[in-house]
Amino acid sequence: LLQKTHISKDGSLLVLALATLVSAFGSSFQYGYNVAAINSPSQFMQSFYNATYFERYNSYIDDSYLTLLWSISVSMYPLGGFFGSLMVAPLVNKLGRKGTLLFNNIFSIVPAILMGASESAKSSEMVIVGRVIIGVCAGLSSNVVPMYLGEMSPKNLRGAIGVVPQLFITIGILVAQIFGLRSILGNAEGWPVMLALTGIPAVIELLVLPFFPESPRYTLIQKGDTDKARRDLQKLRNREDVDEEIEEMHVEDQSEKAEGRLSVLTLFSFRSLRWQLISVFIMNMGQQLSGVNAIYYYADSIYLSAGVEENNVQYVTIATGSINVIMTLIAVFIIEASGRKLLLLIGFGICCGACTVLTITLQFKETATWIPYLSAACLIIYVIGHAIGPSPIPYVVTTEMFRQSSRPAAFMVAGSVHWLSNFTVGLIFPFLEKGLGPFSFIVFAAICLATLLYILMIVPETKNKTFLEVSQLFAKRNKTRIIMEMESTSVKVTSDGPDGNNVLHMTTL
Repeated sequence: LLQKTHISKDGSLLVLALATLVSAFGSSFQYGYNVAAINSPSQFMQSFYNATYFERYNSYIDDSYLTLLWSISVSMYPLGGFFGSLMVAPLVNKLGRKGTLLFNNIFSIVPAILMGASESAKSSEMVIVGRVIIGVCAGLSSNVVPMYLGEMSPKNLRGAIGVVPQLFITIGILVAQIFGLRSILGNAEGWPVMLALTGIPAVIELLVLPFFPESPRYTLIQKGDTDKARRDLQKLRNREDVDEEIEEMHVEDQSEKAEGRLSVLTLFSFRSLRWQLISVFIMNMGQQLSGVNAIYYYADSIYLSAGVEENNVQYVTIATGSINVIMTLIAVFIIEASGRKLLLLIGFGICCGACTVLTITLQFKETATWIPYLSAACLIIYVIGHAIGPSPIPYVVTTEMFRQSSRPAAFMVAGSVHWLSNFTVGLIFPFLEKGLGPFSFIVFAAICLATLLYILMIVPETKNKTFLEVSQLFAKRNKTRIIMEMESTSVKVTSDGPDGNNVLHMTTL
């Protein structure tokens, strides 16, 4: 893909491609793997919970408490993700993007050991603690990998490369679904091994990623090392002439020096970022509250309620995961041609329609033999819609909406919203399903529709734009001015200050 795009006349983008693959496999893959890893062996893990409880207290857990305990086990992962998101800004500013990814492997290897040893230790608590810690890993990686890759990518490949982390998330989900087959690891003996395997990508990343460059934008703007940034950028572009991109970074550097590095509190008060921040809130809430992780956390039970035979559920789940991978791969190839906004609108529209029809088919599944198959088809169509837009693109757009000074704080906010919404769905969906039955998906349909309408009216197209140009797109709505005048090496940037009244003038010659 990268070589066919002809971004560089002087050579290929091999270093950028390899850095993308290593960081996405070492970090994003784990996120997806741990989303689905406890789905297939859930009944065996719950039996383990019951057995350990019986050994301690000489009685079995009642059904309602077991449901609660299992919901906690599932939802501890996104709760850990929330804690990981809170660590994004301080870590990426202190350790860098690559340095944070390397440090993050601690939060993968430790829980892999805990969860793998839980059965031998006869401790269900080790699974729950492991889920929290591996959630911290996912919370960091889900924000830092898109930031790292987005800052290293040329602007006309930023979208395609930005979707790669989501592609590896879907591959991780699929691999977990395959390993979760009863004949492989989704059984009473194999589930601890299945949970422990998450440490392998972390070890590989820990060994290989140090050989790749840090984000040149971080090196130049936040570390002030122009020479190293130039060398790293030459490696990533495989050519000597990178002056245009270096000049763009200097412009952004001047902007940051005038604004100062923005904390989360400052971010909320900064008028010129108001609608970017609102958009990040809406897109991340819409992405998670649309119900996508309810499908992955509880895919087997959903298919069973849809009427799929129990023996066939695991294969239908794998088929769904395969379609998810294929559609996300398609998104990698089409995002630069179609743009971000169109894919978001199409994706949320498909999800809304699929949830609406699914509600009807689940309500009337007993009336005809073919209706359960239509229910399963709705789930698959939903996955297709989510894979081409809502799943991958909010990460890409979050990178593009913010400049270097505000990006770490913005990702911290975006990640917190993402994981809190994920936690909410994981915790309440079993009870929502019991209370509302089929009508629980109407809630998801309404959220998809509301998010679609917001994107249609507010979010601009950001493809093939520099970070400063994207800021210009939001300037009118924010009632601010950001003016760039480029003549030779003269650059002038004008923007409103945080109070909305003071105007900053800055010229670099």
